[in-house]
Amino acid sequence: MIDAQPSSPCGASMPRSASSRELTVRGLILGALITVVFTASNTYLGLKIGLTFASSIPAAVISMAVLRMLGGGSILENNMVQSQASAAGTISTVFAVFPALILVGHWARFPFIETAGLTAIGGMTGVLFTIPLRRALVTESSLPYPEGVAAAEILKVGQEAVEAGGNHRGLMALLSGAGLAAILSFATGGLRLLADGASLTLTLGSGIFRLSTGFSPALLGAGYLVGISGGLAMLTGYALSWLIAVPWLTAITPNPHHLEASAFATSIWLHDVRFIGAGAIALAAFWTLGELALPVIRGVREALSTTTLRSDTDRDLSPRTILLTGSVLALAFMGMLAVFLWPFTTSVLSAALFGTLFLFVFGFLTAAACGYMAGLVGSSSSPISGIVLIATVMVCSLMLLMEHLGALPAAFAANDHHLAIAFAIVILSGIVASASISNDNLQDLKTGQLVGASPWKQEAVLLLGCGVGALVVPIVLNLLYQAYGFAGALPRPGMDPTHALAAPQPAIVTMIASGIFRQNLDWTMLAIGAGIGIALIVVDRLLRRRNLALPPLAVGIGLYLPPAVSTTLAVGALLRWFLDRRRKTAHHGADDGTMIASGLVVGESLMGVALAAISGLSGADDLLALGTGAAWWNSAAAMLGFLALCLWFVRHVLRAPAS
Repeated sequence: MIDAQPSSPCGASMPRSASSRELTVRGLILGALITVVFTASNTYLGLKIGLTFASSIPAAVISMAVLRMLGGGSILENNMVQSQASAAGTISTVFAVFPALILVGHWARFPFIETAGLTAIGGMTGVLFTIPLRRALVTESSLPYPEGVAAAEILKVGQEAVEAGGNHRGLMALLSGAGLAAILSFATGGLRLLADGASLTLTLGSGIFRLSTGFSPALLGAGYLVGISGGLAMLTGYALSWLIAVPWLTAITPNPHHLEASAFATSIWLHDVRFIGAGAIALAAFWTLGELALPVIRGVREALSTTTLRSDTDRDLSPRTILLTGSVLALAFMGMLAVFLWPFTTSVLSAALFGTLFLFVFGFLTAAACGYMAGLVGSSSSPISGIVLIATVMVCSLMLLMEHLGALPAAFAANDHHLAIAFAIVILSGIVASASISNDNLQDLKTGQLVGASPWKQEAVLLLGCGVGALVVPIVLNLLYQAYGFAGALPRPGMDPTHALAAPQPAIVTMIASGIFRQNLDWTMLAIGAGIGIALIVVDRLLRRRNLALPPLAVGIGLYLPPAVSTTLAVGALLRWFLDRRRKTAHHGADDGTMIASGLVVGESLMGVALAAISGLSGADDLLALGTGAAWWNSAAAMLGFLALCLWFVRHVLRAPAS
């Protein structure tokens, strides 16, 4: 049985009823099922565009509707379901690291035990790291926690609607969006009757430009959820990339292989412009962390020094449970690292010990930083991509230092540091899982505080959510890789590289790790990107004086992503801006627009996973194809379908009753 530690009630919360059901078997089963859906969806979306969507609000809406159909369902039970599903949907962030092992040629597939084990261990450590921070950063803090507060309001309103005999409008909106997205995605990726985008390559002198757009329902929904600031920032990144950097570089760079204009521009973007984007991302991330350094340190100090006696109405997992669970996780992580190294060297102790210490020391500091940032600006705005870059630089630099000191076996330097690069990526998988969960869990604990939940039960459910989500991750990764491949790594000859998933973060991790160990980073392009990052920070500061914003990190991501991704995300963001203006207010809760947008993401993502499963079972990625998707009429039909979807979206939201 899990131990609980008493604590005192602080902060406003709903009164608890003695008969309120909270941690139930049906809630755990429902949470696990939602977990599977959102983990698969976020993994697909992350590999496609490098972004994920927040799953707390859709999970809460689904939970309220399903539990009401099953009979009853208290606000506390619904909160437990959304907490579990939220943790698992967040742990899919390991998509940012594991594919790098494919890109460097170390893995040819994602082994189930290693992938699931590393994901679960990393995620669970993230849960443990946030427990001692809860009182200072949640209960006794004035941090706004935008997503956590929004989820609590939705749970309260939903409970009132259930008690008043309300309908399931939010769930129906989500299912409608998911259904339409699945149909369009099946016509595009399965039947190949619709194109997934359109582009036009232009030349002006020696410079080459590209105008691109996509027709992805998931990108439309993701852009809506990102909002106008993030969407316009991504569009700015596209403009800097394909309307300025690529034309400039193609004009001054020789073309010795006489590539056609489109291929030459793509080559310049891949090998030069993406480094500029990486430099801008890194600089923006360092700036954000630097701004928050003092508040984070202050918050951690308060968390660790608090001695307030706590009551039975506000419990955390006990120190004994935390210590025991943490010890088991540390031994398990060390064991996973040793097993990873064993086929290449028997000298595994020093490297495995280093990896484990790095996870627990840097992981805790990252948990504090991410938790504070999530509370301040929201989980969606917290720069996890920057944390990934910083962790990559730190772990690779420390390993290089250990190598110079003779603390690592010779096998690490063999084959141009191949094993060292792969081992660094494995350590990063634990860091990324821990950071992403820390980023999300304090939002969930804030929701729980506001609805009167038991923190220790939430923390236990969050641990369970990490375990369930980890079981899904390797299955989805294998399906997606075998069906689509990643940009720069295709599992079989003859596959269409235009359908490969971009996997932007794994590509950056591969680039940085390989460059540090092999000392061949393109520092010129990285420095240009850092300079652009500084300019973007100045512009953002000036805009904020007028209540506007241009997030530098989002601009950097727009520089790095494929052009059709950034432009389609911007369309979704503009759709959100238009609807908010028509409704005279911005909606941040479970309005129809948010639910439809979430449905669009879920529908396309699940269809993509389903098509990947068909491809994996059949061995062919065009089994259902009735066309090629490359003709002009495929693009015309896709554009009409995309415009029709946008029109339906607008009409549905504007006709919905005010919430």
